Amino acid sequence: MATIGILGTMDTKGEEHGYVAERVRERGHRALIIDVGTLGPPTLAPDVTREQVLETIGVRLADLAARKDRGESVAAMAKAAPEFLKRCVAEKRMDGVISLGGGGGTAIGTAAMRALPIGFPKVMVSTLAGGNVAPYVGVKDIVMFPSLVDIAGLNRISRQILARAAGAICGMAEASIPSAGDKPVIVASQFGNTTQCVDRARKRLEAAGFEVLVFHATGTGGRMMESLIESGMVAGVLDITTTEWADELVGGVLGAGPTRLEAAARGGVPAVVAPGCLDMVNFGAAETVPSRFQGRNFYPHNPQVTLMRTTREESAALGRILAEKLNLSQGPVTVMIPLKAISVISAPGQKFHDPAADRALFAALREGLRKDIPVRALDCEINAPEFADACADALLQHLGRALAS
Repeated sequence: MATIGILGTMDTKGEEHGYVAERVRERGHRALIIDVGTLGPPTLAPDVTREQVLETIGVRLADLAARKDRGESVAAMAKAAPEFLKRCVAEKRMDGVISLGGGGGTAIGTAAMRALPIGFPKVMVSTLAGGNVAPYVGVKDIVMFPSLVDIAGLNRISRQILARAAGAICGMAEASIPSAGDKPVIVASQFGNTTQCVDRARKRLEAAGFEVLVFHATGTGGRMMESLIESGMVAGVLDITTTEWADELVGGVLGAGPTRLEAAARGGVPAVVAPGCLDMVNFGAAETVPSRFQGRNFYPHNPQVTLMRTTREESAALGRILAEKLNLSQGPVTVMIPLKAISVISAPGQKFHDPAADRALFAALREGLRKDIPVRALDCEINAPEFADACADALLQHLGRALAS
């Protein structure tokens, strides 16, 4: 029997959460009803009261009620609910969590879910699930379940949706997960333009006894990788594809935020870093490229993706940014530079071949780095087998493990 947390505003959505709780019990599981409402009295008796949730951050419900500010109340619950759920999971009182809501309920429910570990079952039934859910999901594995109709009573549509959502969270909690063993984890960043390099390096690292998790450097992928490094689960970092910084600097659509490259550095995690795909800034279809970039060097990757070549000045700025981030390193790090091409399309004869821009990137990176951070430059392209092998071997050296013979 699993315990499923039913978290929600039981003053306005008590009937609907109660329906979900009934479906959970029908599957043979226990429902732990957690009230995070702040308006009227609960219409569904909770196992955990709103007062108990707020106690985790030292806030009194009476004080919130006296101020009669709904926004402040929702913000307080969005702060308290994550702390309460983290405690429940740490104490093994809960095996999964589901919540239903509109704007306020979704804000509270997903804030709580983002505080939980990757892999812990999380389902959010929301009126907002059909739109941009990035602010709600962040870099966590939250299943956003569209409610189709408002969470406002039970009807022929909502009963179906809520019953299926209840089945989903129960199935997630019931699922057995085969053991992954105790291999140490390495994370790696990859783009289509660096796939050959990362694939070869990954196989070399796996042969040495590591499990390698590869992240697509699309902004979300970079943030997820940084989050995993911060969690303490990662033994080493193979950051071949630092392209997200080009989007962050220039204004593309795949930026990963201003702290990209900081997690390993601040955490002292051994790393190998390369300037992979810093020759390109990503946009959507050609007609979506901002007019200020008119006249630049573009490459249509596919009908939905347009790439723009970074200039010499932008490349130099990127080199300085990488150096600044790597200078934060508390652990061993090596910078690897492929002198002939930093992506498939920056090789000689290709659309983004620009030796002057590459030289500006490499020079700024070298000049800005701390003197104790080693830089290895190889006279090859980034996807050359010798570059991939050198990157993997440098990381293995940092990790103190020789390649298995």
